[in-house]
Order: sequence, then structure tokens, then C-alpha cells
Amino acid sequence: MIKFSKSLSLIILILISVSCEKEKDANFTLKGAIKGLKKGVVYLQKDGDSSIVDLDSMVINGQPDFTLKTNLEEPILLYLKLFKNDDEEHYIPFFADKGVTEIKTTLKNFSFDADIKGSAQQELLNEYTKVMSKFNNQNLDIIEASFLAQKANDSIAVDSLNKASETLVKRKYSYTIQFALNHKDNIIAPYLALYEMPSANPIYIDSVYNGLNEDIKQSFYGEKLKAFIESRNVEN
Repeated sequence: MIKFSKSLSLIILILISVSCEKEKDANFTLKGAIKGLKKGVVYLQKDGDSSIVDLDSMVINGQPDFTLKTNLEEPILLYLKLFKNDDEEHYIPFFADKGVTEIKTTLKNFSFDADIKGSAQQELLNEYTKVMSKFNNQNLDIIEASFLAQKANDSIAVDSLNKASETLVKRKYSYTIQFALNHKDNIIAPYLALYEMPSANPIYIDSVYNGLNEDIKQSFYGEKLKAFIESRNVEN
């Protein structure tokens, strides 16, 4: 408890020194609540060039609610991080845009219980991940069945399950590609191409990029996707 109190005291001093400056430029607000959390620190973060960057933070001391702010130039994936003085990392990724996003979750299942409401990009990501979770559940069923088949030395069943697994992977890629193509006017398209299907056939990656609206091509993830394609072409 003493160690945790000292950590919190140091964090509080750091937060006080920067909080006023952040309030000036903020055009994005994250409002949230973590059921069951009594003490800890929540951070609003983004990916930096070589490390995670803290944008804002708040000490939780008895109250479950928190508010974090930052300034955004365009929609981008951010992270809500929870520090509670243990050896585990607790993150919730979400798409943020100017305005307000709300996240409600629990201490017990911080990442899995997250209910996120906010940007149009996040709504699309929710739609996408809902389908992906079904694919992932099917994959877990195949893995379990394959384990039992191997244990029973049933080579025919193992071969069949391996084929089912390969088919499932193709279906996941196909859904991701189609989802990106169907939302070429949203930054979610280049994001999915970069992080959900980077090892897919280059033809599909190129199709996603070429189909993007011009303003999406010039967005943060559009530029990153372009750089990814160019670096791949150089390597080949």
C-alpha cells in the first residue's frame, strides 16, 4: 500500500503540471466509468513513432468516473490504459474523433466488458469486431475439435479440421476486404488494410487503397497504407 501511495503521489504532481495546458487545446473528450475500481490511474494514449505517447491522465481515488481530454487533427485510434499497480497491462483501443466518446467497463473484465459509444469510425469498428468475434469463436471450436481428434489419432478428422481452419481464415480475410471496400469513404478502410490484413494478397491491399476517396488517401492511415504499399514494392 505504501509503494502504491508513493507512485500515486508522484503521478499526481506530474498531472497537475500539465493539466491546464491540455485543457486549452482540447477538442476531444473521453468520458468513462470503470465499475469496481477504487484506486488507480487512467491514461489516454496514442501510438508514437517508436513508443506509446501519453495524451492525458487522471487519478482514480474512490470515484469510478473519469474525464480525459486531448486535441485531435483527424480521426485516429487511441487507447484507454488503466494502471493499478499490478504486473498486467490493461488497454482498450478505440477510434476517436472530435467531440465526445464514452467508455463504460468493469475492473474485472476491463478490455472485454468495454461499451464504447462515440465516433462514426468507432461505430463501424464495433460492427466489424462483432463479426470478427464470431469468426474467432468458430476458430476456437475448430482448435478444440482438432485437439480431441489428434488425441484420438483420428487423422481423417484432423485433415478435415485443418481444411476448415484454412477456409475460415479465407472467410475472415474476405470479410475484412469487402468491409474495407464498402467503406472507402471512411478512415476505417485503410486502418483495416494496415492492421487486419497486411499479409493478404497484395492485389487486395492495392484494391482497398486505390478505391479510397481522395481525402481518405491523404489521411493519417491513408498515408501509412501508401507507405506500406511502396515499401512492399521496393522489397519485391
